[in-house]
This record gives sequence, structure tokens and C-alpha cells, in this order.
Amino acid sequence: MRLYLLRRLLQIIPTLIGITFITFVIINAAPGNPMSHLIDPHISREAIATRERQLGLDRSLTERYVIWLSELSRGNLGFSTRYRRAVTEIIRNRIGPTILLTFSSMLLSFIIAVPIGVYSAVHQHSRQDYIFTILTMAAVSIPVFFLGVALIKIFSFDLRLLPVGGMITAGETHSTWLVYASDVGRHLVLPLFVLSCASTASFVRYIRSSMLEVIRQDYVRTARAKGLSEKVVIYKHALRNALIPVITILGLSLPYLFSGAILTEVVFAWPGMGSLSVEAVMTRDYPLLMGINLILAMLVILGNLLADIFYAVVDPRIRHD
Repeated sequence: MRLYLLRRLLQIIPTLIGITFITFVIINAAPGNPMSHLIDPHISREAIATRERQLGLDRSLTERYVIWLSELSRGNLGFSTRYRRAVTEIIRNRIGPTILLTFSSMLLSFIIAVPIGVYSAVHQHSRQDYIFTILTMAAVSIPVFFLGVALIKIFSFDLRLLPVGGMITAGETHSTWLVYASDVGRHLVLPLFVLSCASTASFVRYIRSSMLEVIRQDYVRTARAKGLSEKVVIYKHALRNALIPVITILGLSLPYLFSGAILTEVVFAWPGMGSLSVEAVMTRDYPLLMGINLILAMLVILGNLLADIFYAVVDPRIRHD
């Protein structure tokens, strides 16, 4: 296992170089540049050229990428052209709310999806199974922005139970951590529900399909023939093996939730990485875009690595040589 982890960690370096180079080329190939959002329409061309030299935009694409890569090796992600601050500082301030939202969504989705998926598989073609199937299909099909706006209309404007958006109430002072956590929790309810809706439905479908395949195996019938209770057969023998393919989906869901949180964060004005990504795209903030895409690329690699590790945890027969 140690050699396998070392080999996988060494593979991360060329993978990230390839991903960041492709991303860098695509970002710079888009129309416009950061200057189009920083300058006055009546500014002279000489002033524009001076500012472009300061930002390094007069250099070739390859030269700029090599400079960015050398700075990255020192832990420097560059300087945001919009916020006039270091990219690492901006991401550090914004990544906390996104982690809170995405990990809460993943945990909630998995907790809800496992019992529903197992129940649907065990009671296949029952009325409850059909109901869960309809609900999961509806949850996957509803657009995030529509569901978010609809929930805001119902719970914020009509019932006045939950705040419209943001992470905390503007202008309110929090005397204790408990008051602060309560305020954040109230603001978290709607975006958490919206982000968890589609992921829960997907997990339910994957767990149901995997369970249907496992419970027909010979070892499950043997366990029942030995007189084991149905609960032990399903949750101790069948579910553990059914979770193996689900782990792959769970590992890949980590970067998906980060990227999928973009619409959710924009609709609810959640101050996370998703809304920051939209701002960076709209203002052609190249250093900030590269920093955000680097985080997403690392999450994809980390998700795959964690999935491989948890294979061996769930199934002791799997070993990485």
C-alpha cells in the first residue's frame, strides 16, 4: 500500500502540469483580457500598454505559463487583477464556506441515500420503490436555479421562515459562537437542501442498482440458508460489497459538488468558491481563475485516490501492490 500511495503521489505532478497548461491555454484563448475590465474607455493606448507590461500580458503564452509555474512551485498563485490581493488570500477566505456547504451536502446525501437505496432494492417493484423512483427522477430533473428561486419565494418571502441569502445576517453582531452558528445554520438550510437534492437522488439510484446485483449472488443466498436474520444478511454481507462501486461515485462527487455549488452559491449569494468563480470569469481575472481551477484539479485527483484507498477498507480482498 505504501508503494502504491507513493507511486500515485508522484503521478500527481505531471498530471497537474498537463491540466494547468491546458487550462491556461483555454483561459487565454477566450476573447478579451483583464484590461478590458480595469480601464477607462477614454484612457490612452500608452497607458494601456504600460499596464499590460506590468501584468505581463505582453509576453508570449508559453513564457507566461512558465512564470506562473515557477511561482506556483514557491507557493505563490499570483495577484488578482480585480481584488488587488494575493490569490491565495482570496481563496483562503472563500474556501471555508464552500467546504461547509459541500461536505454538509455530501454527508447528508449519503446518510439519506443509503437506507432509501437499500430499501428500494430489497423491496423491488413495491409501491414504495416506485414512489422513491419517481421522487429521485424528479429531484435529478429539477434545475438548481429554479429550485433555489422557488424555495426562496416560499420560505423567505411567503412564510418568512428563512433568510433570502448570504451566510450571516448583515449588520448583526454575534455575542457568542452559539449565536453565530445558529445564524449560519439558518442561512445554510436552503442552499444545503438545493445542493443535496440532486446528489441524494443520484446516490439512491447507484446504491439501489448495486444492491440489486449483490443480493442475487450465491453468498447472499447461502447466508440466508444458514439462518441469519435478514437485517444481518442485507447490512453486513450485501451492503458492504454493494458500496464498492458506490465509492467511486462518492470520490468523484467531491469535485462535482464544488463545481456544482456554483449555481447554488450564486442563487443564494453564498460567499464561497462558486460565486468567486463566476466573478473571476466575468472580469477575466486570469490568476484567480488559474488558482480556482488548480483547486478543482487537485480535488479530482484526491477524490480518485481516496476512492482507491477506501476500496481496500470496504473489501479486505482488494490490495494495492
